[in-house]
Amino acid sequence: PNTLMRGETTLGGYSDIQKCERKIGSVIRENGYNEIITYSFISPSYYDKICLPKDSPKRDSITILNPLGEDTSIMRTTILPSMLEILSRNYSYRNLSARLYEIGRVYFKNQKGLADEPKIISLGAYGDKMDFYKIKGVVESILDSVGAENVTFTAQRDNPSYHPGRCAEVYSGNTYIGV
Repeated sequence: PNTLMRGETTLGGYSDIQKCERKIGSVIRENGYNEIITYSFISPSYYDKICLPKDSPKRDSITILNPLGEDTSIMRTTILPSMLEILSRNYSYRNLSARLYEIGRVYFKNQKGLADEPKIISLGAYGDKMDFYKIKGVVESILDSVGAENVTFTAQRDNPSYHPGRCAEVYSGNTYIGV
């Protein structure tokens, strides 16, 4: 015989965090960027490629117990090497320009022996007269879309992963947002 459903039902839909991520992705795509999704497993040598100092806390990665190979033996603590790898690959394929973004996770050890897994945004671009100010404009659009206030950019000259004078720390009030 026919019976009614039992138990609790939900409406479904997106959480507030998912809605925010979708809004950010939409703003970035409106600025001409394409989304990429890269692996969370990387090689320890990637840190050398971005000139990360040997004593940097970002080198304290979570090691995979049974990796498929050295290229996927740790969990990333920064998304920069993955972005640069994809940009480099596009350039080597003779693509004249690329505008890419990723909203991806990075992994940090915590006190409980587990991982903190924040999501971060990475933008990367080259070609079409691309420069610091064009990327800065996209960052401003993203921050405006989420209601960030008192946004400031401070020149950063001592970050070894970036060219001096073409790098900035981003703040909302006194809160550090990114680089």
